[in-house]
Amino acid sequence: MSFKNRSIISMRDFTKEEILHVLDVASMIDENPKEYSHMMDGKIMATLFYEPSTRTRLSFESAMMRLGGNAMGFADPAMTSAKKGESLADSIKIIESYSDIIVIRARIEGAARLASNIAKIPIINGGDGANQHPTQTFLDLYTIRKSKGKLDGHTIGFMGDLKYGRTVHSLAYALSFFDTKMFFISPPDLRMPDDHLDELKEKKVDFTEVLNFEKVKHELDVLYVTRIQRERFGDELDYEKVKQGYFINRAFLQGCNKELGILHPLPRVDELSTDVDDTPYAKYFEQAANGIPVRMALICLTMGAIQ
Repeated sequence: MSFKNRSIISMRDFTKEEILHVLDVASMIDENPKEYSHMMDGKIMATLFYEPSTRTRLSFESAMMRLGGNAMGFADPAMTSAKKGESLADSIKIIESYSDIIVIRARIEGAARLASNIAKIPIINGGDGANQHPTQTFLDLYTIRKSKGKLDGHTIGFMGDLKYGRTVHSLAYALSFFDTKMFFISPPDLRMPDDHLDELKEKKVDFTEVLNFEKVKHELDVLYVTRIQRERFGDELDYEKVKQGYFINRAFLQGCNKELGILHPLPRVDELSTDVDDTPYAKYFEQAANGIPVRMALICLTMGAIQ
């Protein structure tokens, strides 16, 4: 199970055993981070963010620095040679000579895979279009396991924009390795894509599509909330009607499973009220913090510092 020089592009590239190994390494680092503080001495990470990001970019840079390495990169492609028309392939060939590992986020699906085919150093996908966001998935899995004690035996609801939500697509696939029951809660126009549902059927995953959170909230152990994106609606009134049914506040949680944990990849807009923040259901800030040990683990594994 070697991760050295391996790129992290899609959850489809991992077996169940490999997923669990990443989570185990993250747990070791989480328990005693100072023990790993010199793992990346002298190493440089390049963060190439062609799309906006706060948590992913900063947590990767923080993870590298906590390991003793350095980080450089950009968060605004308008300030790079991409603005002049430089191809992604040429950018990767140049930047790999400046760094030891590259994290990339791009609007175009498949960009991270392309970069990994070109580079001779590890590439980590920080999100490519509506396709995949594997490091987010690893930290989501880590949060579920840390808060629930295990990944098997849970009923998990995904609510909001399931059509374009790359975090949902990645996590649902990863959870298919475990004994889980899934509910996909969304308006019809934003339902989980058929190809993802067909894949879950092939893996014999127990899942149900529902329109209303009220019908299933008493069953859920985990609720994964995503934003209903205003830009997907041509009419503002249609958006307002749909939004009301996919808004979580404290009152809306009455009657839910008392052990429910609410996750959200963030940022939130108006789909998750701040009055949930101080309830025992809220796990999303802990979830974001878990990005540090998980990304530290992925850096150490791909760089060969940990087997």
